[in-house]
Amino acid sequence: MEDEEESTQERPHRAPRTLTAEEISKIASDEPVSAFKQNKLEAEARKNWDLFYKRNETNFFKDRHWTKADLQQLCPDIDFQQRHVLFEAGCGVGNFLFPFLEEFPSWFAYACDFSARAIEFVRQRADFDEQRCSAFVCDLTSEGPSVPMESVDLCTLIFVLSSIHPEKMGGVLAALLGVLKPGASVIVRDYGLYDHAMLRFAKGRKLQEAFYARQDGTRAYFFSVDKLIETFAAAGFTALSCEYLERTTSNRKEGTSVPRTFIQGRFQKPFSSPNPS
Repeated sequence: MEDEEESTQERPHRAPRTLTAEEISKIASDEPVSAFKQNKLEAEARKNWDLFYKRNETNFFKDRHWTKADLQQLCPDIDFQQRHVLFEAGCGVGNFLFPFLEEFPSWFAYACDFSARAIEFVRQRADFDEQRCSAFVCDLTSEGPSVPMESVDLCTLIFVLSSIHPEKMGGVLAALLGVLKPGASVIVRDYGLYDHAMLRFAKGRKLQEAFYARQDGTRAYFFSVDKLIETFAAAGFTALSCEYLERTTSNRKEGTSVPRTFIQGRFQKPFSSPNPS
């Protein structure tokens, strides 16, 4: 999970971090769990996230107030003070959504999650405003979102794609492609390859290469830059930027300091093809 305490400044780079010999050996020796267990986790994915929000309610993730600086740096061509439409796919309990709407009051947002409990928490927040946000339950791996086609100026996937089975990521991105305006973009922030969270998984948690199951049944994929670009390209997107964000996270209570590796990118829907002459 994205369990942050204090962090050093993020350092962007294009290459994954160098592993120690012990870390290389650990990854190489870890075998995937049985197909039966993998299928069970897939079938119970929605239930496991509902249970996660039942246990943690709105207390697990902090509101993400890095929104303004990061988005304006990633999207210098967008005037965030003008009225636009956001679609946050996989909004959780609104830790990105509400800081975004606070920073950019002229925007309207669609927000979905496949956990009904998460959407309930979004709608219960005191700052939820139906005039500015439509929040709904949707499993993007199997259904299209309740968003008008080609109506969205910007879509966000914030620690969402990693929780989806790799074989279903393409279908999710195809659904997003349909609601984006030509030339509009998806912003991704997620777990990067060889993040500390990946390396600390015990044996018996590996599902596939770079794909792991947590003890609570939720799952996490750890992206390389090449893999993320390849996944979006297969769905019809063009990569405008994609890089690792490396930082050190400290927990003062426990006296620990660990290397974190995230990934961030911007992927554009192609503009409409010109009409033939």
